[in-house]
Amino acid sequence: MEYKIHDAEIDLLMQDVLEKYGYDFTSYSKASLKRRVNRLYALDKFNDFAAFRQHVLIDATYFRRFVEEITVNVTEMFRDPSFYKSIREDVLPVLATHPFIRIWHAGCSTGEEVYSMAIMLEEANLLHKSLLYATDLNPGVLEKLRKGIFPLRFMKQYSENYIQSGGKQDFRQYYTARYDWARFDERLAARMVVAPHNLVSDHSFNEFQLIFCRNVLIYFDRPLQNRALTLFDESLDMLGFLALGGKENLKYSGIYRKYRQLENRERIWRKIS
Repeated sequence: MEYKIHDAEIDLLMQDVLEKYGYDFTSYSKASLKRRVNRLYALDKFNDFAAFRQHVLIDATYFRRFVEEITVNVTEMFRDPSFYKSIREDVLPVLATHPFIRIWHAGCSTGEEVYSMAIMLEEANLLHKSLLYATDLNPGVLEKLRKGIFPLRFMKQYSENYIQSGGKQDFRQYYTARYDWARFDERLAARMVVAPHNLVSDHSFNEFQLIFCRNVLIYFDRPLQNRALTLFDESLDMLGFLALGGKENLKYSGIYRKYRQLENRERIWRKIS
């Protein structure tokens, strides 16, 4: 019979990880965390919890794998095209009025959405006066983002998303295909600042006109969601924009009354007070 790690054991492991490495998963959604820990445990064929726990705490290389499996890294370019169409039509014209534009992609994963934003800024002739800050808890995904190399097999879908989001150019002009990989134009990456950042424990580090945090908060419990949203509020300029994922909402948060959702009902809010 396949062994499943119990809740108490997961709590113990997460406390150990916090004390040893400073990574705080204790406020992540319990159901999601349990599912992903058990998946890794089964995948790597451990015989008992004690051996698994020891491996995580003693082997730094294995701990890196642990972080990569526990954090959720599902993304694509121009994901939810109607959302990006709203960014293109409703948000970029406002950003264009600023002398300099700072955008934060929090929990950016491997960076497909950061490159999507850079492409839209380039087409709006705003990239030269923009900086895109890309942060994630997981250092492994940040390495992939820095390289700007993605599987070529995804480009057909990304191109379709791009067109549906209002893109008018030939999407292929933004990357060079070689073998099974697509390398994106270095001009896009040149406007990115890539750094680790933990939404659980780290603080605000700049003032932004637009903050993306899409499909990250759904893995947090309610107190941690509120903590992250307060961090975004502290980091966002007055009249700046906050963009969340399709299943995420400000409605029950402490900052809700300070924001107004865009009329098209996309998950984009503007800070009004």
